Amino acid sequence: MNLLPCVEIEPSTPAKASVIWLHGLGADGHDFEPVVPELRLPEPLAVRFIFPHAPEIPVTINGGFIMPAWYDILEMDIDRKVDEAQLLQSAAAVQALIDRELERGIESRHVVIAGFSQGGAVGYQAALTYPKPLAGLLALSTYFATVNSIEVHPANQQIPIQIFHGTNDHVVQEIHGQNSMKYLTAMGFEPRYQSFPMEHAICIEEIEAISLWLQKTLG
Repeated sequence: MNLLPCVEIEPSTPAKASVIWLHGLGADGHDFEPVVPELRLPEPLAVRFIFPHAPEIPVTINGGFIMPAWYDILEMDIDRKVDEAQLLQSAAAVQALIDRELERGIESRHVVIAGFSQGGAVGYQAALTYPKPLAGLLALSTYFATVNSIEVHPANQQIPIQIFHGTNDHVVQEIHGQNSMKYLTAMGFEPRYQSFPMEHAICIEEIEAISLWLQKTLG
């Protein structure tokens, strides 16, 4: 498998941990690049940030317009009808990036998967089915698209999961984040949930919360 093209930000000292962060529909790997300095992570954590670019594909809900997307979204309804085969393919591509981090000397327990919107849906699938224990899963303004089909790997049955969502999100309504919390809890996970008075975006308070969570998870 050819690796996804990525934006990579290296720490000032040799990396000890990695965060693979997936963007949302129509964006690219540069979307969350400006967030890294705002996290103000302690230098000793030595975190490498990896922002993959999704492939460009036709997206049904946008009239078949070709844009960066992890998978096709077929209907804009409460159930988020998606092209699951494409989602699984993207999750496998993300897992290949995890494999590369291990080859570069990063322990699997020092790898975090983060994803915004449809990137978060891929993140759920990639992290929860990975065959080695990961550091954590960060789900941002997203939904658990493969909840009814996923086969969680025992290696990540205890993975720390943090869900953040906006109370004013009209793209991925907060009910999706709340439902993800319920699904995960029913599956035996212990996810954490926090909401912010924001739309389908990120805010400074969320960035501060992400920083604290990363420091706890990777520290």
